[in-house]
Amino acid sequence: MNISGNTVFIPGATSGIGLALALALQAKGNTVIVGGRRADLLERIAAEHPGLDTVRIDTTDAASIEAAAKHVLARHPELNVLVTMAGIMRVEDWHRPESFLASAEEVVTTNVLGPIRLIAAFVEHLQTRPNATIVTVSSGLAFAPLKVTPSYNASKAAIHMLSESLRLQLADTNVKVMELVPPSVRTALLPGQESSEFAMPLEEYVAEVVELLETRPDAKEVQVERVKFLRYGEARGDYDQVVATLNAADPHGK
Repeated sequence: MNISGNTVFIPGATSGIGLALALALQAKGNTVIVGGRRADLLERIAAEHPGLDTVRIDTTDAASIEAAAKHVLARHPELNVLVTMAGIMRVEDWHRPESFLASAEEVVTTNVLGPIRLIAAFVEHLQTRPNATIVTVSSGLAFAPLKVTPSYNASKAAIHMLSESLRLQLADTNVKVMELVPPSVRTALLPGQESSEFAMPLEEYVAEVVELLETRPDAKEVQVERVKFLRYGEARGDYDQVVATLNAADPHGK
């Protein structure tokens, strides 16, 4: 993925990593379209950040994805980058079904079905565009589990393997597949995470991501240094220690 000259759609970018990345990519000379569920929030973002386009989209709703895709492509036929950013994370207790089942279904719908439906809505168009890229968003927790977020861990492991598989299938096209692998970042993904000392500062994370995109535009995975502890535990042979350290250090794992 080139760092500039793209037209980028980022559903799930009204806050956190999504919005910070959208602004960073806009600053690098890209046209960026931000997607989200709340019309009032989208209006405020558009007013505060001239040049950002916005579209209402609910990635848990197949019809909303289809409608948003038609809207985006009508306004931005040059679109060549899709970032499947939207996601949720929930603390769950799997001892009793009433404590986790509804949450788990919401997580899978948002984090797995959402990206699948988004890719389905744009993949044919992307094959017509030069330098096209699908950016998926997994997590360090795809590779080492946080015990209190089973569905989230599983959903991000699914996104990792989906990314690996799509990269093979789309190798006969012009569409690249790049996987963003964040560590814990100071966002509102979970209560208290914005002020967590365990989590990486948002500005620091996005700055490192942009630097990696600039220096390694053909990377399959975008891994900041802080996520490699989780990402490569199994390969290093210290997986059990990584899992124990993660769950002792993260306040949500206690």
